[in-house]
Amino acid sequence: MANSVKALILLAFSGALGIMFMVLACALPQYNNWWPFFVIVFYMLAPLPYTIARRYAEDSGAGNACTELAVFLTAGIVISAFGLPIVLAHAPVDGPVIEWGACALVFTGNIIMFLTILGFFVAFDSEGDSWNYF
Repeated sequence: MANSVKALILLAFSGALGIMFMVLACALPQYNNWWPFFVIVFYMLAPLPYTIARRYAEDSGAGNACTELAVFLTAGIVISAFGLPIVLAHAPVDGPVIEWGACALVFTGNIIMFLTILGFFVAFDSEGDSWNYF
């Protein structure tokens, strides 16, 4: 039980750190543009394929193909989260939509947030855990 609480506190801290980098990419005076904040949508979508596949594989027993498809879809979501800031930095609308410094801050936030999501699945994926209510 104590290890679960420590893991949850560490995950909460790292999630807050990732969101801090996202807010810095948007709110610093030299950037002052909230377009990079759309990456938050990818943070919400990333755990969904694997969560659905895990639940479906438990119910039907068709685990391997379903899990592989979920990993493929999750990889597409993660790559899209890294691609969006690059596209916004290259967009030719009277100069870039976002600055390259903001793109670097978004990349830092992406790395931290996706490692946090991965850490959640690693820490709380055992069968005997009380966190598997969903």
